[in-house]
Amino acid sequence: MLKHLFSPLLVNGKRLKNRMVVPAMVMNYCNEDGTCTERFTAYHETKAKGGFGMIITEDFAVSPLGKGFKNLPGLWNDDQIPGFKAFTDRIHQHDTVIIAQIYHAGRQTSAAVIGQAPWAPSAIPCPFSPDMPHEMTLAEIQETVSNFGDCARRAKEAGFDGIEIHGGHGYLIAQFMSPYSNKRTDQYGGPLQNRIRFAQEIIRDIRRKCGEDFIVGYRISCDEFVTGGRTIEDTKAIVPYLEEAGISYINATAGVYRSFNAVIPSMFTRHAWIADLAAEVKKITTLPVLSVGRYNDPRVAEAVLASGKADMIAFGRQSLTDPYTPVKAKEGRFDDIRTCIGCHHGCVGNLMQNVPGACILNPFLGMESEITLEKTTDPKKVLVIGAGPGGLEAAIYAAKRGHDVKVFEKERWAGGAFRLAAIPPGKGEITTFTVWQLHELEKLGVQVVLETEVTPELVDSLKPDVIIAANGATPIVPKKIPGSDKAHVVTANDVLAGKVNTGSRVVVIGGGDVGAETANHLALNLRQVTLVEMLDEIATDEVIVPRWGLLEDLDQHKVRVCTGTTVQEIKDGSVVVSGKTNEEIPADTVVLAVGSRPNKELGETIKAAGYDVRVIGDAVKAPNNAWNAISEGFYTALEL
Repeated sequence: MLKHLFSPLLVNGKRLKNRMVVPAMVMNYCNEDGTCTERFTAYHETKAKGGFGMIITEDFAVSPLGKGFKNLPGLWNDDQIPGFKAFTDRIHQHDTVIIAQIYHAGRQTSAAVIGQAPWAPSAIPCPFSPDMPHEMTLAEIQETVSNFGDCARRAKEAGFDGIEIHGGHGYLIAQFMSPYSNKRTDQYGGPLQNRIRFAQEIIRDIRRKCGEDFIVGYRISCDEFVTGGRTIEDTKAIVPYLEEAGISYINATAGVYRSFNAVIPSMFTRHAWIADLAAEVKKITTLPVLSVGRYNDPRVAEAVLASGKADMIAFGRQSLTDPYTPVKAKEGRFDDIRTCIGCHHGCVGNLMQNVPGACILNPFLGMESEITLEKTTDPKKVLVIGAGPGGLEAAIYAAKRGHDVKVFEKERWAGGAFRLAAIPPGKGEITTFTVWQLHELEKLGVQVVLETEVTPELVDSLKPDVIIAANGATPIVPKKIPGSDKAHVVTANDVLAGKVNTGSRVVVIGGGDVGAETANHLALNLRQVTLVEMLDEIATDEVIVPRWGLLEDLDQHKVRVCTGTTVQEIKDGSVVVSGKTNEEIPADTVVLAVGSRPNKELGETIKAAGYDVRVIGDAVKAPNNAWNAISEGFYTALEL
């Protein structure tokens, strides 16, 4: 079934054992001086053990001024080489080709990171940076060209099989190449032959310093998806010049920081969404082409390869969620693969705060060198109340450690509030995680009993040693709003669970993530929806790119959004509001999404009876989120 994906490939004389590639992703796992750490090494080595044919490490800054984040790797001086030589030695033990992506952030950094104004071809600020960049002089351009070559030379001395020049995503090389960001009128600006000069000089300097047997990849945004930026036709005109200068493969990506949803697409983006751009590049080059963009299923990757659109497939965030995806896919164990859901909360969410990256579904990520899953010498009888993500995670790792575990869930379905989060448009893949958790528990022989509510009497009959209370939260019905007790007033949870239907005119009260997504769900189903929120913005608890996708969907589905607005009264056929919007809004159904309160009573009752009770997730604090619940479940299991 995966014959193309698991066929070998030669890239500039180096043999890749398969076509599955880890692309560069910033994780902030190195020291601030750019030197290697055990955390950085163990993180990548796990992916090598997982079977990836090629791993491209995150942005090695070619100079301290080129850093976009504080804890990136660096090869701007020879003192950094030994640590990365030890790193490549470990990766090579697993028959994996290892590539160092090298870059200069240009204007897409800030003085807070590098201590001075960023460099750029023109004095045009990055939309995400507060700083006006310094326009590079000709001498500074030549200095930077040499920095790229020296960085590549150090990568070769450190044992890397090659480097990948980051010429995409709006970083410095891309800034020179695009009329969106380059307004120079010297030999590095204006017409195409001038705008690509910087990239050509860098490639040639690398080849001169590293020789012909070294892989020199090039990452390029095929379409920048921004007004005035490069398009795929521009890219097709450029690639032959890069090939002539000496590159070994093309990494076909998209976007700049202004079009960040193209750089790191979220769950609102379709799978393999820019495979056709890679296919266009393949039409004008004989070099291998790497396709990126929302690949989380090896079977989709196989289809793209089989159709001839690309030669390699990048599994970026999928390699964070499950670094053993290649091994499992090759063995046909698709049920064992933990699938990335494109949520952005751990990876991009942390990146935006300049802290180490994480994955909400994989608590081992970034902790590979610190966490060991040891069998207990004191097995306990463990009762888990609630089959949401936190409860199931606790059950999995408690069972893996050797405890006797049983899970009870009062609802028909496992997943808790996380399953309800999968109902709105674009979020259906969330259910893959719950299915994976249930599959893991089935393999472990753990019984999950659905449609059974835990009572003190049931606890007494089971006599557990430890109880993990992951029984969630209950939506709040605000009594202070007159009319909130009327029959046509329902909660977002009941709407998403399919327990209630709505009329054609709906007012959703509460513009957090839950309220906004419920509004989107109803509008997709042709309801006339008005969303009312007290604050000036909605969905502020969502990460930037999924939030963009949600806001675009709400606009497309014609949801009326009333911010800075307070509900004064709910009447039989309307909702009275005041603030920025002062009117009586017609409503057949009113949906409440104003928060929830923890279900603490059961846990407190059982604890008072003398049981050892560990409370996690929404049962501790509401509203909580799936990341906290999963993490708490995981660490609770480790502590048993």
